[in-house]
Amino acid sequence: MPEEFKVKTKEPATLGSSISDYIKSEHITDDDIGWLRAMESVIGSRTLDRVNYLWADGWVKDLKVMGGAPSTIRKKVGALARCLDWVVRRSDTMLAANPLRMLPKRYATTATGRKDVERDRRLCEGEEARILSILSKEKPEGRERALTLKDAPELRLMFILALETAMRMREIYTLTKDQIDLGCRTIFLEKTKNGSKRQVPMSSVAISVVKEYLTAHSGDRLFTIWNGDASPAHLRYLSNKLSSQWSRIFSAAGCQDLRFHDLRHEAVSRMFERTKWSDVKIAKVSGHTSTKMLMRYANLRASDLAESMW
Repeated sequence: MPEEFKVKTKEPATLGSSISDYIKSEHITDDDIGWLRAMESVIGSRTLDRVNYLWADGWVKDLKVMGGAPSTIRKKVGALARCLDWVVRRSDTMLAANPLRMLPKRYATTATGRKDVERDRRLCEGEEARILSILSKEKPEGRERALTLKDAPELRLMFILALETAMRMREIYTLTKDQIDLGCRTIFLEKTKNGSKRQVPMSSVAISVVKEYLTAHSGDRLFTIWNGDASPAHLRYLSNKLSSQWSRIFSAAGCQDLRFHDLRHEAVSRMFERTKWSDVKIAKVSGHTSTKMLMRYANLRASDLAESMW
């Protein structure tokens, strides 16, 4: 039979092609893009006609076998579930229902009872001063020379903004001048981790540091370490690079187990301790959407609670 008379069958869509189409068509969070891109290389070849509950259940079991924490499993399943919701809504797909929405409530719980590790690390007395000393290129105690820091002023600004505003690392290093309103004492974040916009008030400390920095800084982007590339892959690379640099700084300051994200926890805890803001207001400032997550950040020091006892 001549080729022109043969009926051409449409290749079945795959998870990989669906993920790519979803990312191109919808406005989704950078985190979801990261999870989906990572999963694409592992499960992307599976055709949609073979995506059913049996597969979904087996995939989750595989994630558990590979040692995934419950929170990580939920993030992966959640990202793919939102993608498949979009696929189901399209009339030209072979997926009639989303099998990930059929999983039982405690699907991420492991047989070994592994639980999510929740960090509640706060700055101890003297740690903030030691870190600022390192950022001022002073020689750490017990070391022969000061730490080599090419972008010390930027790192100092990043550290202080993290403590004073509870902003995430990525939200800080991608800041541009037009996001800062010194008159209104606010920073406007157009695209956050949760995909929503929010305004962050600046303390007098933050205002002072930002003003001082801007007088000696030219250019629209506040941090030269970011070249303006907002692709998820580049931002992940940059975040990892900065995290490693901060680990060196914290280690030199004698804060061996401190991570940059712990500064966000410290900042939110200080908001609970030093202001009369409601939980809802603090959630709006910090960008937390989960009340449970917000309350985890609000663990006041035992000594502060003891002082308020009768």
